[in-house]
Amino acid sequence: MLTRRKFLGVGAAATTAGLFPGCSSVLPEPDVQAAGFGQDATGTVQVWCRAATQTGLTDLVKKFNASQNRLTVELTPVLDAQYVTKLATAIRGRTVPDLVDIDDINSMLFIYRDAFTDLTDPLAALDFRDKLSPGHLRLATKNDRAYGVPYLADNSMFWFNTELCDRADVDPDEAIKSFDNLLAAARKFRKLGDDIYAWSFPANSPGALGFVVQPMIWAADTDLIQGTIGEQSGHIVGNDVVQQMLELHRQLWVDGLVPRANFSDDASRWGSDFRAGKIGIFPSNYSVVVSASDEAFHQKVAPRLLSGPDGGAAFFDGGDNMCIPRGARNASGAWEFVRFALDLPQQIDLPAGGYTPVRSDARTAEFAKKYPLATLPLERIQEGYAPTTLSYNLLYNQPDGPWLQMFRRAVFDGELEAAMKEAQQNYDRILKQGQA
Repeated sequence: MLTRRKFLGVGAAATTAGLFPGCSSVLPEPDVQAAGFGQDATGTVQVWCRAATQTGLTDLVKKFNASQNRLTVELTPVLDAQYVTKLATAIRGRTVPDLVDIDDINSMLFIYRDAFTDLTDPLAALDFRDKLSPGHLRLATKNDRAYGVPYLADNSMFWFNTELCDRADVDPDEAIKSFDNLLAAARKFRKLGDDIYAWSFPANSPGALGFVVQPMIWAADTDLIQGTIGEQSGHIVGNDVVQQMLELHRQLWVDGLVPRANFSDDASRWGSDFRAGKIGIFPSNYSVVVSASDEAFHQKVAPRLLSGPDGGAAFFDGGDNMCIPRGARNASGAWEFVRFALDLPQQIDLPAGGYTPVRSDARTAEFAKKYPLATLPLERIQEGYAPTTLSYNLLYNQPDGPWLQMFRRAVFDGELEAAMKEAQQNYDRILKQGQA
């Protein structure tokens, strides 16, 4: 099973700033208001997808091609680490695919460079527009215009081992009310035995760590980045929530409430300790917890949204957006395929591949019965978030990036003030360069 750790662990190191030669590369925009746009299209639609989510797209394409005989979708998977560079090169060479299925966090890289088609009007025409994931849409929106639509979601949450909760007298709903409550619950779990730990986090995987820890900051309505694109800077020094998050993880480490192996955990075996029944609280995603385990284990887990110092709730709104590049030859056919991908029958099937729908109305009685552990982010879809920035990969997905360096220095070395000060300087520098 391909999980978010595989495509967040090492992200593309480049932004598009150095890949576009300037305004001369802006391709003509398809006319999405033309009569019949997105209806009864013919020919071929060239679609690029991320290798990480190829399985889900392959099944989707097969279903679409089998549903009619006038339009054929051809799928090309692209390695995630090469996606940004390859797409930027295609735009520069004026040979773009008709549709790109792109990591939602990278959407803005191309939107900011005027590389994607404005889909505001066809999106508004969808009768389920208000049911779509606002977190995904935020990452595809510039100046109140939408340049992409959500397709699939990959969300981070707390997962509690209910069997261990019963033994340790831990109530998940009480635990998530504050960091103090989480720490108290963690100490109860640890008392269950030498081989039982309270918590587990991949402290040597920058992307996976960011995926599960950042929402604990967002739950308090703050972030490590402040400002809009063009004027962004770090928001670390003086941010009490960031400090409290680091202090919590430092205490988990110092008190021996997490396995020593977390120090070098690069997420290559992410979740194996939790699935073995040795961890009480595990921040992760549906794929790692549910898709990688059996039905018997599913009966022992309960998801909760990630919480902040004084409660609150948030989850990482990861996954894919679908965007039509400017210069697409068959934009009408591309939109018809997008519309098919968003139809409920396709959305409801997404958990079979380890992902969750992007439509809140996919949480039908049938869906809840078949995928009971996938309903929470749909019930609380407004709590999903991911930062809109041009520098995400450089900040959060690099082994030598400021996010991971701050976390490790604060948590393992205990140098919280110095770690936050250093991170502030590096966030400011990287954000300034990315916006140049």
